[in-house]
Amino acid sequence: MTVVDAHHHLWDTRVREYAWMAGPELAPIRRPFTLDDLRREASAAGVAHTVLVQAVGDLGETRELLAAAAASEGLVAGVVGWVDLTAADVAGVLDRLRAGPGGDRLVGVRHQVQDEPDPAWLARADVRRGLRAVADAGLAYDLLVLVPQLPAARAAVAALPDARFVLDHAAKPAIAAGSLEPWAGELAALARLPNVACKLSGLVTEARWDDWDADRIRPYADHVLGVFGPERVMFGSDWPVCRLAASYVQVRQLAETLAAGLSPAEREAVFHRTAAHAYRLAV
Repeated sequence: MTVVDAHHHLWDTRVREYAWMAGPELAPIRRPFTLDDLRREASAAGVAHTVLVQAVGDLGETRELLAAAAASEGLVAGVVGWVDLTAADVAGVLDRLRAGPGGDRLVGVRHQVQDEPDPAWLARADVRRGLRAVADAGLAYDLLVLVPQLPAARAAVAALPDARFVLDHAAKPAIAAGSLEPWAGELAALARLPNVACKLSGLVTEARWDDWDADRIRPYADHVLGVFGPERVMFGSDWPVCRLAASYVQVRQLAETLAAGLSPAEREAVFHRTAAHAYRLAV
């Protein structure tokens, strides 16, 4: 089976500031992570293709990620970049990104909604116009939201039934606290909408970084698989963020453990087919 990692990052902290990395607990990842680093770690984890995701609201970063994808010799199959969804000319910005180096690798757009103080940010009229432009361009939209923002996310997904949405990190459940609700109920409500898929990603860093195991993460993964179904769930490493709690190889092994009860066809969906479909990847 050809494995696709549907969520990882590259960044160079010498080039730009990543405000979300400011805390001392994030010092282990506050350094450059390059395409060569990715190639080495993905190979060790048995990953053939990846989806590279933005880490800051900066068009310059998106252009750099697209160029890196073009230089990756097929490793980076797609890029989820950033555009200002509230801008007057989102369609034009997307056209210009696609016309630049690596522009054919642009498969989606993401904004770090989790950092927006307004839990209803996705309900704003200007944001909805931006989401409409993303959908009209044939791109997916990644939802990076926290549990209180799930109702607005669900409303946005319902309002654009012909758009493709991908939920990042299963909306970050409270694994460290051992809590399932209200996350489980909100996630199930979102999963009832057919035009949204979910990444089985980022779970090790929602657990205690120094004390996690598959048994403590399994209830959350089982709920994701149960409400979305394997055909709408995709594996993501969240490398290098995952390094705060686990190596790339450990995250891949965890995903294999959590998917062990699935049929071969269901495992193929989680580790390849769902990502390829959601992002229209040529893999």
